[in-house]
Amino acid sequence: MTNLLEPDPTRLPERMDAQAAMDAGTDPSDVAAEHPDFSEAWAALAERALEANEFVPAYAFARTGYHRGLDQLRRAGWKGFGPIPWDHRPNQGFLRALAALAKAAQRLGETEEYERCRKFIADSDPAAAAATGLQ
Repeated sequence: MTNLLEPDPTRLPERMDAQAAMDAGTDPSDVAAEHPDFSEAWAALAERALEANEFVPAYAFARTGYHRGLDQLRRAGWKGFGPIPWDHRPNQGFLRALAALAKAAQRLGETEEYERCRKFIADSDPAAAAATGLQ
């Protein structure tokens, strides 16, 4: 049963060329340079920086992926609320960037930003919060 008052889920368009490059193991920095609006590449860069305890670059990479994803969500009809399903691969780049932004913000002491991002991802899709460790 669905909530009839809730908007339809937003699904970003497929980016087969950029997704194929990521799947082939192309360095995310090369993918971001070739496809600067591809959030998945920015999310991968942010996640790599987080693993290396490089929180300022992680924050910058994540914020870039987040904002590029917001632009695409708006073009896809998203009005600032409503489901952004994790199980749709093109949405995962945005959601991963959002999760990385939360984690970097937390490490930098940006508690309000961390909480905003954590709530945003949970509201988008609880499965995204679980998959990214932001439950």
